Parts: sequence; structure tokens; C-alpha cells
Amino acid sequence: MSIRSDDRDLGPEPDPESVARKILLDQLTGQARSRHELAERLARRNVPDEVAGRLLDRFEEVGLVDDEAFARLWVDSRQRTRGLARRALAQELRRKGIADETARSVLDEVDPADEAEAARELVRKKLRSMRSVDDTVAARRLAGMLGRKGYPAGMAFAIVRDELEKAGRELEDEG
Repeated sequence: MSIRSDDRDLGPEPDPESVARKILLDQLTGQARSRHELAERLARRNVPDEVAGRLLDRFEEVGLVDDEAFARLWVDSRQRTRGLARRALAQELRRKGIADETARSVLDEVDPADEAEAARELVRKKLRSMRSVDDTVAARRLAGMLGRKGYPAGMAFAIVRDELEKAGRELEDEG
């Protein structure tokens, strides 16, 4: 006698809280996440809002969810790996659901000298692949690259001009 799939006893429906707890633990394995990201994940999996809120509060109490620590890790990582400036980092943190006050606090810890050095390193690295490009075009492209990474225009142009000079390339004065 064969049992049809719709006649099988699949057991009791899973408890929404256990499902939500498993989702949260799976999401936090190997990578920190913001409370906002976790709440979105729970919502996509149809976890009731009151269950999600209660569990997220509990995870915060025990330190498994910490938006400030997450923001610090995110800023450090994105600065090191992508050379992003504070403005771009602020936008990314906002997309991750980090409160403006928390983001501001974490971004205030970024050393302006480290930020400038990261910009210089980006310019030096990119400049190596621009040997055959006209100096004015190179300057425009380099400043554009820094702008896309969140560096202010004044800082970008000053660093580009300085690094071009150090590389023995001349940027003609417009004026």
C-alpha cells in the first residue's frame, strides 16, 4: 500500500518563534548583520512582526545584534578593502538601516589622515595603469574615481595633483 504525499502526517506546524530564532542564528553565522537587515529577512520569511521584534530585542540584550559594533566593523572593512570615504560609508550604513546618530558616532572615529592616505593609495594604484593616458584626462578620471568613493572634490583634486607631480607628470594650470 502506498501513501499519497497529501495523506502523510507532517507533524505539527513549526512554532514561528523557533523558525525565527533559526533564521536569525543562520544569518548571524559567519557575518555580523544590522538589526534592520535581520528584520527584513524575518519579514520576507513571513515571521509575525511581534515575534520578530521580541526576538530581535532579546538578541540585542545578549549582544548577538549590535548595530554600533556592526557599523564599526563595516566601516573598517569597507575602508580597508574599497578605500571608501566617510560620505560613501554613511550612505552604505543608511542602506543597512543603521540609525543616523550611530553612523555619525562611528564615522567621527575615522581619522582624516587615514582617509587621505587611503585616497592617495587608490590614486597611486590606478595611476600605474594610466601611463599612456594624457595627464589632464588622467587627473579627471582619478578625481572622478575618488568622487565616486565619497571623497570631497577639493580633497580629491589636491591629492590627484600631488600624486601626479610625485609621479613626474604635469597638470597644466587652467586659468
